[in-house]
Amino acid sequence: MLDQSTRAAILKLHEQGHSIRAIARAVKRSRGAVRDVLRSATEIVPELVREEKALPYRDQILELYARCKGNLVRVHEELAASGAQFSYQALTAFCRRQGIGHEPKAPVGEYHFRPGQEMQHDTSPHRAEMGGRLRPVQTASLVCCFSRLLFFQFFPTFTRFDCKIFLTDALEYLQGACATCLIDNTHVVVLKGTGREMIPVPEMAAFAERYGFRFQAHEKGDANRSARVERAFRYIETNFLAGRSFRDWQDANRQAREWCDKVNARFRDDLKASPRELFAAERPHLKPLPVWVPPVYRLHQRLVDVEGYVSVETNRYSVPEDLIGRQVEVRQTKDRIEIYRGPRLVAAHQRVIEPTGRKYRLPEHRRPRGQGSQHTDVAPEEKLLLERFPEAAEYLQALKQRYPGRYRTPALRRLLRLVNDYPRPPLLEAFQTALAYGLFDLDRVESMILRRLTREYFQIHPGPDNGDDNA
Repeated sequence: MLDQSTRAAILKLHEQGHSIRAIARAVKRSRGAVRDVLRSATEIVPELVREEKALPYRDQILELYARCKGNLVRVHEELAASGAQFSYQALTAFCRRQGIGHEPKAPVGEYHFRPGQEMQHDTSPHRAEMGGRLRPVQTASLVCCFSRLLFFQFFPTFTRFDCKIFLTDALEYLQGACATCLIDNTHVVVLKGTGREMIPVPEMAAFAERYGFRFQAHEKGDANRSARVERAFRYIETNFLAGRSFRDWQDANRQAREWCDKVNARFRDDLKASPRELFAAERPHLKPLPVWVPPVYRLHQRLVDVEGYVSVETNRYSVPEDLIGRQVEVRQTKDRIEIYRGPRLVAAHQRVIEPTGRKYRLPEHRRPRGQGSQHTDVAPEEKLLLERFPEAAEYLQALKQRYPGRYRTPALRRLLRLVNDYPRPPLLEAFQTALAYGLFDLDRVESMILRRLTREYFQIHPGPDNGDDNA
């Protein structure tokens, strides 16, 4: 079929008086085609009217489409079973022309941004080879909308704490912040509402205020609004992650930063410049970084366990032994675990990003080889005994050797009761006799004390007899 420009040329040549043969030779078409155009006398291409084989089955197709849940393969199978004689391609073309299962595509919009007006932040799940195995990672990305400058990092999970760490690193990479940070309707930042009605979490709103920008969420279903950052995720997956392996999280994020430097300096045909060159024009419009910003950390209150460790995300970090049983404050930063006792820093560990359930002990918290636990504390019963009756120290040491372990405490309590209940002289004589004969049965020792008391303290002396019974 001749196109419209060829048909217009044929009609114009005919008006100029050229013959059908000359016109056909000039446009390199057959004389029959030239005659058809002259017969129609219009340059508009006529519509091709052809009966479709699937048209008589339209109502049946609509019914089967709903029953088969939109699966046209099953619709064609059912139609063929009922005697329909047309191909699967004819069915799909008919459905496309009739609008069955195909929503008309609306034209996308185009967004223009001024320098420093907006930056977009989002996350996307990927899989990366790390430590010799393929594992899921969360890719956090931030893009300047005017210059298309890109920065991204990897995280095992992406919580509010991780979000603040990432944005801090990203804004330091940019050396400033745009006026607005566009996000999706994520619970990490959003307290309630969506789109223009979104209210951020106070913690995140305070974080944004510190750097001079504000969070803004796009409307639900308006994915094109965040296209600047969404488009970068596919590029990261098909370019950066393809064929790369990493030792650990630090190595992955270091290589990601180096790759961002290389990509941002590369010339782009769609921009007619590199993102780094455009960012040079955008840089003066950014909000400057604060003079000093306190480091991002998550605060934990922990009780030091009997082994001298505190637990953070199942990882156990050592503290000095003199803090066993004490309450400490743990600050979890990007790279460190800092342990405070009041205002004093008592230990600092390299943070383990993933939960491993393992123990991590600093060299200064490790005892020299051959030195076990040194328990210098004396039982409170023994302290009281030595304070109240120091003469019994020799018998006390022998008693401790007689009653080792868990049997010692009841014996010490019984001995303390004897010291509290009876006078010193019979008590001392009984202890000396018991020590001489190796007697540590405290029931028999108490019997010895009672006999001495009976003999010396409870004697009955008869009064004087004056011979007068009636006196």
